[in-house]
Amino acid sequence: MGNLDIDVTEVKQLVELVEKYHLDELTVEYSDVAITVRGKSAVTGQPVVLHHAPHAAAETAPAIEHEPEEPSGPEPEAELQGNIVDIVAPLVGVFYRAPAPDAPHSVEVGDVIEVGSEVGLIEAMKVFSPIPSEVAGEVVEIPAQNGKLVQQGEVLVRVRVPEE
Repeated sequence: MGNLDIDVTEVKQLVELVEKYHLDELTVEYSDVAITVRGKSAVTGQPVVLHHAPHAAAETAPAIEHEPEEPSGPEPEAELQGNIVDIVAPLVGVFYRAPAPDAPHSVEVGDVIEVGSEVGLIEAMKVFSPIPSEVAGEVVEIPAQNGKLVQQGEVLVRVRVPEE
């Protein structure tokens, strides 16, 4: 393994995120380095695992066993009618409904949005990524909570699209 240029403060921040939100595991990949931090409730072993993953990552990085993921979050209380499309988190991070604390939310239930409309932001490693809608329609539910950690694939916003 070659010399890794890793900022220990960033690794500490990842550990703090895992502890604060009681995560089983958090993996961050950047360039040819993948960092996996496992929480106390995860598989026993080292709490921090670093992999140096050159081009042949599958050959050099040890395999990490993953348990099948169960759906997270509460089930909707009432089933939504119509063509509902979920806008999901493309990455793990903190979801924000507005670009600034004093700014209005990007979308509200009942808003009609277009393709490309920003429905919120996700902050990961101090980088804010806008989340655009891939569909046009009416916002019918916003399951993700403002300022809370979301997992990749978790539903942020539900949109009813017009029937074709």
